[in-house]
Amino acid sequence: MKIGINRQLWLVISLIALVGSAPTASAAGTTLSVATTSLGKIVVNGKGMTAYYYDLDKVNSGISACTGGCLTNWPAVISKSARPTLTGITGKVTVLARTKQIAINGRPIYTFIGDSIKGSTNGQGVGGVWYAISPSGMELNPANLAKGQGLP
Repeated sequence: MKIGINRQLWLVISLIALVGSAPTASAAGTTLSVATTSLGKIVVNGKGMTAYYYDLDKVNSGISACTGGCLTNWPAVISKSARPTLTGITGKVTVLARTKQIAINGRPIYTFIGDSIKGSTNGQGVGGVWYAISPSGMELNPANLAKGQGLP
């Protein structure tokens, strides 16, 4: 069957738009555990990648302030179920109903595209708004680290 050039072009553009609009989320989002890093004990996803808070997210708002291009670099940690598997996490973990993004103590969590191996913390402090998370749900920002929070 021969398809006209205009129809082929339309199909290609449609496929590109479809792929480009797919939501970005970190894989293995149904498991959270704890790993020891240079920052101390931190929350990691099922692949061992560091979880981060975004300071522009409002606690208990149920939504993420990280959208569009932000999610390309900071994929949301999502859950396939309402009850993710937890190991060593003492903070309150919930799943945002609308997006299935995991939240700790009411704050959505993300991974960082610049963390290429387990335990990497390259996202720590980026832009002064991205910080790793302790097992209790504390943001490991400079003030909390200076108090000795999260250190081994």
